[in-house]
Amino acid sequence: MVLRPACDFCGQGTTRLLMTMIPHFREVVLMAFECPHCGERNNEVQFAGQLQPKGCCYRLEVPRGQNEILNRQVVKSDSATIKIPELDFEIPPEAQRGSLSTVEGIIMRAVDELQALQDERKKVDPQKAEAIDQFLAKLRSLGLGEAAFTFVLDDPAGNSFIENPNAPSSDPLLSVRFYERTREQQAALGFLVEPPTEEPGDQPVNHASTVEGNPEVLQEPHGSVGAVAGRRAIAQGNPDEVAAALCRYSAPEECLVLDLWLEIPYFREVIVMATTCDMCGYRNSELKPGGEIPAKGKKITLRVQNGKDLTRDVIKSDSAGVKVPELELELASGTLGGIVTTVEGLIVKICEALQRVHGFQLGDSTLEWKKKKWEDFNDRLSKLLSLQEPWTLIIDDGLAASFVAPATDSLEDDNQLTIEEYVRSWEQNEELGLNDMDTSSADAAYNTTNTNP
Repeated sequence: MVLRPACDFCGQGTTRLLMTMIPHFREVVLMAFECPHCGERNNEVQFAGQLQPKGCCYRLEVPRGQNEILNRQVVKSDSATIKIPELDFEIPPEAQRGSLSTVEGIIMRAVDELQALQDERKKVDPQKAEAIDQFLAKLRSLGLGEAAFTFVLDDPAGNSFIENPNAPSSDPLLSVRFYERTREQQAALGFLVEPPTEEPGDQPVNHASTVEGNPEVLQEPHGSVGAVAGRRAIAQGNPDEVAAALCRYSAPEECLVLDLWLEIPYFREVIVMATTCDMCGYRNSELKPGGEIPAKGKKITLRVQNGKDLTRDVIKSDSAGVKVPELELELASGTLGGIVTTVEGLIVKICEALQRVHGFQLGDSTLEWKKKKWEDFNDRLSKLLSLQEPWTLIIDDGLAASFVAPATDSLEDDNQLTIEEYVRSWEQNEELGLNDMDTSSADAAYNTTNTNP
């Protein structure tokens, strides 16, 4: 597509648009502007695909003197922020928009952009210009590998990425965390966000009653957990308001949300949720564990030996990590979200996601040794799925919300399936948000409600 926007300098020029698919960057629009009259030229990459369900935060530890780490490729979407905590330095989303570069390239580009106006600063404010020169020297030293630092890439849209040359194996220098977006982040990405219900100047109204005999404890069973509108609609039992409150992010029109509570044998109660919007065609289904948070985590180990093992039902929650030692494959918790599938389906989904995300190792310009690594991985995967040799599937879930179906009526009689319970570490509780959780008021309210006739 060719557009004819006005050049900022002479009012002429043309912009060419091309929509294409980049393996590790999903769908993008390439834009190139050129003016033959004044010579002005620029180009930009803009994201054109869907936003991911959760935001992502990549954290890369860059040791001193390891230039191969600085050469890792980085995809920075329009909504991503880059931080270097050691220098209190931050590159906001509007800077270096839609860039495909390396760690070194992003740092050096930031140096060039800050350096551009130094001559003018020295004339107006010499002291400030000198301070910036000192900072640029430190930033430039990081780009040259002369000092160790941490490179943080935070993207609420979930579409940014840092290359992992060890893929599909884990990288000790690179960690990724997936998180729920805040209200402000949802609004910045273009989602419809419910405005505050209270008008300025209104006095807040507390509808919670106090527990009898203890006026300091509020009796509010649901507390402040969840969206205000969704909680109010659920309390009133109005399904139409529930649908509007929970699905406003997909479309402003009404849509239908169905949920079903059921008990899975040998497991626990779960909630099956399905959403359908007739206006925009949005459809989604999800399965979440019900009940309380278990006191211990759970580690499930399955020894896959025959075709029936591949067809076992699997529930992988969004808090579970997956390992296949024979493939040297390890997925952090939060990857793929919560899914219901089979053993074979889980492995196939994982490998499809790895190939889609780690497109750095699959392109035409990839080094031969990287291509060979992926070819070897695919060969080993084919052998495992064809059961040429037995292999092991390990699902480690800190919330004990994952499940692998047994092959017998009794779990004790299934010699290939092992389930271990363990005490969560402080780090696991911190990641799950359990260390700072205070349920004393809610416990007191529920206990009082249950004891009163």
